[in-house]
Formats: sequence, structure tokens, C-alpha cells
Amino acid sequence: MKNVFNNIMDSIGRTPIVRLNRIALHSKHTFWAKLEFFNPGGSVKDRIAVCIIEEAEKRGQLKPGGTIIEATSGNTGLGLAMVAAVRGYRTIFVMPDKISEEKRAILRAYGAKVIITPTAVEPDDARSYLSVAKKLVEITPNSFYSNQYHNPDNPKQHYRTTGPEIWDQMGDLIDVFVAGAGTGGTMSGVGKYLKEKKPSIQNILADPEGSILYDLYYHKKVVNPPHPYKVEGVGEDMLPENVHFNVMDGAIQVDDRSSFLMTRELVAKEGICVGPSSAMALCGAIEWSKKLEKPSNILILFPDNGRAYLSKAFNDAWMRENGFLPSPLKSKTVADLVGNRSPGELISADVGEKVLEVVQKMKAAGISQVPVYSNGQIVGILDETDILEPLVKGSLKSTEPIIHLVKGTLVYVQLTDDLASLNEHLLKGYVALVQEGKRLHIVTKIDLLQFLGAMPELTN
Repeated sequence: MKNVFNNIMDSIGRTPIVRLNRIALHSKHTFWAKLEFFNPGGSVKDRIAVCIIEEAEKRGQLKPGGTIIEATSGNTGLGLAMVAAVRGYRTIFVMPDKISEEKRAILRAYGAKVIITPTAVEPDDARSYLSVAKKLVEITPNSFYSNQYHNPDNPKQHYRTTGPEIWDQMGDLIDVFVAGAGTGGTMSGVGKYLKEKKPSIQNILADPEGSILYDLYYHKKVVNPPHPYKVEGVGEDMLPENVHFNVMDGAIQVDDRSSFLMTRELVAKEGICVGPSSAMALCGAIEWSKKLEKPSNILILFPDNGRAYLSKAFNDAWMRENGFLPSPLKSKTVADLVGNRSPGELISADVGEKVLEVVQKMKAAGISQVPVYSNGQIVGILDETDILEPLVKGSLKSTEPIIHLVKGTLVYVQLTDDLASLNEHLLKGYVALVQEGKRLHIVTKIDLLQFLGAMPELTN
């Protein structure tokens, strides 16, 4: 029998490497991807989960009926939960609040207890996910802290399995290896093995902007203080013991926007659905390749699957909210809105006209509001509600002039103003006026809603 296993853990590893054919199409270099989402738990972390648990059992740190506790961005937790399910252990995972809902849900599906902590706190803050995990170990009987950031079994497993696997697949052809680092285990373990096989190979760390690892590699100290970023599972605000800078040959920073847009480009151009940390590493690899003089084979490790990020990277609303996709309110102007409407004749009224006359005028034109003028100057807007309420209450007769009803909530906007600034006026209760040549346009909330509702990017 082939590819038949005794349990799910035996199927970990032997993930494929594929060539990227359409990304960086005009580069003189060749880019390859190690697809770690082919592991049964969906990420590279399956590899270390088995090793950490097996080694803990051998050392007597993990006993039958025990509880495994870990601070995780999700993938290590999932690997540990999968192995724990087979071995009969309970699991508790502490995660920062930026982690996707999909990751939280699948951990709970494995029976794990999930505790969410704030992201924007210092590592030694009592509320950080690292501090909370350590406290849980102290108060939970028969528990084991897998401690992926500082547990040497992490890089050791990659040195024993992932590195040899890559060498078996590519051998001497590989010139550059690029990966992100969260715990540092993958880069440290794989990087060490590849260096021993081919000393000229370049191991390059891709690090998200906001992490301190880039600074620590080049400056041996933090130059730019850490700040929150959206990419999950890579980068750090502290230095894990499993980050071994001595096996690295360079580091490159990648911003969130590039990472999330590349996540979408990968699935659209290569049919490879991965998470933003994979795309971040690819962005770093492409940028680093510009430094290379001769054509090179560049291998990027893609740690996980994109399905865990459907609510983020593949959600247009989330992408717009975070500034990674242009908002229609920013990309369109008042000119786009008024130019989309049929010209028509502007129906107006004078302050001296009687209520009944204006009502008949509005009914004939099929409109619900009119601009009101006095001596040739616009002084306000009148809508059907302004007329209906006083008539019903008896406070106004239909034969009286409309001057008593006119609202002065007007604001002039320019054709070049974007819809975001227009929306701010409308939200304050103003009716917007815009002059286009000799023609005056009235713009209301309904006009904006109708325009946005017809935009293809919001309806498809």
C-alpha cells in the first residue's frame, strides 16, 4: 500500500514545492514555493507539534490526562490540538485578539479552550498572551507548557525533517531560502541544515513592519519600537530563543498592505490560496531578488492555508476598512456622482410661493424636495416632510407662503471633492449643493446611496 498511514500524525511532511510562473513574471530569477498547507492541520506547525509532544512525553513533562498550554497565533495551537486529540490530552490556547475568527473556531472544534488577550501590550504585561499562558501553567494541575518560542525541539525538528526534505527536493539548485519568523524555528532549523549542505546559500528573513527582528538582525538593538500590524504568525515584539541570527544572511521588511494584496494576487495568478504570512515572505523574496546579480533559484516557505483568513484577506469590506483596498468614497468624486444622473430640469421654488403651489409643483415633477430662492439667491431646501407635519398639526395653512418652512442646512461642495468628504456633510444633516457651470445640483443621502449601490465593485 502507498500513502496509507496508521494515524493522522504519520501523514505530516513530504509537502510539495511548486514553481511560481506568473508572479514576478519579468524577473530574471525563478521563484519556488514550499507548500506547507499540505500538512493535515494546514500549516508548517504540524511538524513541531508532534515533536514537542513526543519529546515532552519522553522527558516525563507530559503525563496521561495532562493539559497542553500554549501561547499561539493559531497554527501551532491547531497542530498541538490535532496531536492531543489522538493522544488524549486536553488543550488550552491563549491568542492575541488580532487572530482571525476562523482560527479560533477550528481550535474550539478540536475541543480546545481558547482565551483571547489584547494585542497592543508589552510582552511582559500581565495581559499579554505570553504572560497569560505562563500564569495558566502555574495554576493548572498536570499541565505542560509547550513553549514554542523557546523550546529547542522546535528548530531541531525543522533541522531533522523540513531541511532534509527541501534538500531532497531541490538539492544544489537552491540559491536563496526565504521565510518569516514568529518563533524562529523554521528559519533557524531549515537555515542551519541548508547552510551545512551549501555554504553559499542565502537564508533571508522576511519580517513584517512593526516587528523588532529586522532591527535586531542589523543593529543588535531595537531602533524602531514595535507597533501592531495585521499579518498573523510572523514577526515579534520580543526575541525568542529559537531565532538564530547566525544562520541568516539578510533580512527585509514588508508592510501589511503589500502582504495582503499579494495574498490575493497569489490565488488569482497562481491558484495558490495561502495566508498573508506566506505572501509577506514572497514580497520579501521579490524585493531581495533585486539585490542579486546572477539569475537565482529562490525558495519561499509558505506556512499555511488562506482559508483561515476568509474574513480578512479575502473580505473586501475588511480590506477597505484597513486601507488595503481603495474605498469607493475615496476613489470617486462628486463629479462622478452628479455626472451619473440624468440632466433633467432643476425644479425650484420662491420663498413667497404658497404651500399648495409648491406641493402641486413637486407632485407634477415627481420630486420630494426643492431648493428655495429669495431674490435669485438660494436660501434653503424644502422637502415633503417639512410641509406634511405642520399641515397635519394645523400649525400652517396651505395658502400661507413657504418662507416659514425653509431649512438652512445647506453646504456648497466642489465637483472635485471626494465622496468621503461629501458623506461627512450629509451625516451632519446637510444637503449638499454643487455648481456645474450654470447648473446647480442638489445632492442628498439618497443620491449617494443610489450611486454606491450601482457600483460594480460593491455589487459583484
